[in-house]
Amino acid sequence: MADEQGFRHRWENFSVSKTGLFWSCAACVVATLVVGFTWGGWVTGSRADEMARSMASESRAELAAAICVDRFTQGPDAAAQLVTLREASSWNRSSFIEEGGWVAIAGVEQPVPGAAALCARRLVDQASASAAATAG
Repeated sequence: MADEQGFRHRWENFSVSKTGLFWSCAACVVATLVVGFTWGGWVTGSRADEMARSMASESRAELAAAICVDRFTQGPDAAAQLVTLREASSWNRSSFIEEGGWVAIAGVEQPVPGAAALCARRLVDQASASAAATAG
């Protein structure tokens, strides 16, 4: 019981110095920053800008690829073109799509980067899924 009174007495008489308070606050700030940036998902402003640009580029490619797939499948000779696309080597498929004009968007001079490859991949996957469904 003497130990409890001694501890309580020491606790009641404890006072923090200004230096101790300062370093405690500094340690809390550093710990908060470390936890926030490593596990909390915090990013710097430049990293956020980079992520936004990347997502915008990917979104443009997704939109252009969706338009491309629609144009390709609505074409009068879509079945024959799809056979030609599937027979083309994987590295030539995007140039086949670009040359066919399916990835071109009105008012845009250059094709959207990555859209032709994404369009070709979707068309081949869609054709493979259809072939598997009819076979099975």
